[in-house]
Amino acid sequence: MCAALSACSVLDGDKVDYKSAGRGVALEVPPDLNQLSRDSRYQVPGGAVTASAFAVGQAAPGAPTATNTLGDVRIERSGSQRWLVVNRPADQLWGPVREFWLENGFLLTLDQSSLGIMETDWAENRAKIPTDFIRNTLGKLIDSAYSTSERDRFRTRLERSANGGTEIYVSHRGMVEVYNNKEKDQTVWQPRPSDPEIETEFLRRLMVRLGVPQEQAKALAASGPAKASSRIAVVNNSPVVQIDEGFDRAWRRVGLALDRTGFTVEDRDRTQGTYFVRYVEPSADKKEGSFLSKLFRSDSSDPPLKFRITLRSQGESTTVSVLNSQGAPETSVNAQRIVQVIADDLK
Repeated sequence: MCAALSACSVLDGDKVDYKSAGRGVALEVPPDLNQLSRDSRYQVPGGAVTASAFAVGQAAPGAPTATNTLGDVRIERSGSQRWLVVNRPADQLWGPVREFWLENGFLLTLDQSSLGIMETDWAENRAKIPTDFIRNTLGKLIDSAYSTSERDRFRTRLERSANGGTEIYVSHRGMVEVYNNKEKDQTVWQPRPSDPEIETEFLRRLMVRLGVPQEQAKALAASGPAKASSRIAVVNNSPVVQIDEGFDRAWRRVGLALDRTGFTVEDRDRTQGTYFVRYVEPSADKKEGSFLSKLFRSDSSDPPLKFRITLRSQGESTTVSVLNSQGAPETSVNAQRIVQVIADDLK
């Protein structure tokens, strides 16, 4: 039996109840979307620690006093994107963040402190299953008889800030099961849009895990400045995204957009303003499906293409462009697609 799901996207504490697909149904996703090469420049020193290894919630010296700050934790926002800034070293946060995902019902398929990245398995939000009379009686006895048609995966990225603190980004990717023929006897999994509200919910829960009282965490997650505008333009015959923000905030937003849309970031060089990414080119003979669905497909025999996503800033304006693997401006259809995906996520 498979229950059709229909639920509001606004999340409360009782509307999140994840069960990892690793304990049930597995999704076939190309290995290219999961594997990241190691780079010693992002090595997080020290081993994993537990929450008891340090006192959570203690204010660090010089902690910001903005209205979105409590103790040594604050949340920043730009449009639909949010991230945490914590005045603690990354090696003190890796263990608690890892335990946080395990406690919330996830398995980790990527757990690399050297990259500062962890990623969950595909998981099902059991709270989205309707709670009718049959579900309340039969479901308790045969829980596996009920399932939603959606799966979620979350990527967490830790980046060190210049003052010795850590920035924490949580990005969501979703899949939905749909019929692929008129007879409706076969289904396939395909991508669905990322959900900023569920990202915010897990950031709020993570704030609580790091010592922020629950009510204050909820208030902080709901507040934040208005988003800066962005647009697509053409510069020197190449498509670009123009963002009305300085480099630091634009760098964070573009990195989160790449995480959300499933690009494989092989490397990043903040000093040069460059992300090194892999991208699977859509087949010319297959018109069905969206661009995002091509990123997830597992039937492609074409090798992934490598690009550089570069950011160049002047004051409070930043231009995001696509270069090829040799560093030359890219003017192909692929560059236009990549620019469009980034711009759509920044809205």
